Amino acid sequence: MKTAFDEYAGRYDSALDEGLSLSGESKAYFAQARVRWLAGRLSERGVAPQQVLDFGCGTGDTCPELLSELNARLVVGVDPSLESIATARKAHADPRLQYQEMNALQPSGEFQLVYCNGVFHHIEGDRRADALSYLHRSLSNGGYFGFWENNPWNPGTRLVMRRIPFDRDAQLLSPPAARTMLARAGFEILSTDFLFIFPRAFAALRPLETRLTRVPAGAQYMVLCRKARW
Repeated sequence: MKTAFDEYAGRYDSALDEGLSLSGESKAYFAQARVRWLAGRLSERGVAPQQVLDFGCGTGDTCPELLSELNARLVVGVDPSLESIATARKAHADPRLQYQEMNALQPSGEFQLVYCNGVFHHIEGDRRADALSYLHRSLSNGGYFGFWENNPWNPGTRLVMRRIPFDRDAQLLSPPAARTMLARAGFEILSTDFLFIFPRAFAALRPLETRLTRVPAGAQYMVLCRKARW
């Protein structure tokens, strides 16, 4: 993963938008909607995380969204790609945003929230448990994990991913497989929501999506879970 994403760091947006163009939207639209949805779910629970970890942050563009939507004090983005981290640091100079190579951040339970989008389909199956252990140790007791993944049950998702060079060999996780994986790693599963049903051509129907989040039709899904309190 590191080698591949180092290669794409300078043209990540264009490669991603080439695939997403089928939806009529850019990556910014999806990033904003994901973070807004997560913020809403946390607000319903009275949760206001102050320190947030963006796991697999890439070139860092979602971190400012997390900072503003959650009104957080600090957002730390980590990624195995040194080139992506360098790009993120150049693009985002806010002192409340930090970007680190993944191995440089040692988990110590300081984060109240972990956000992760579309990362685990790039992690080989036998290494996913290690990644989840890293995140579990990064969270404070009772901390939350917003786990976003692409929905393999949505044919549009598969079509988009075939158009994105770094997604063509991805190993997608079904929602049940993701929940099982998270539970085995010590997370309490709270909810699963499906978003992004309608492309831009049918944007007039998008208000319906808030009532269809339990229907497994969306292009992506979020498993909200929590680290058990000790």
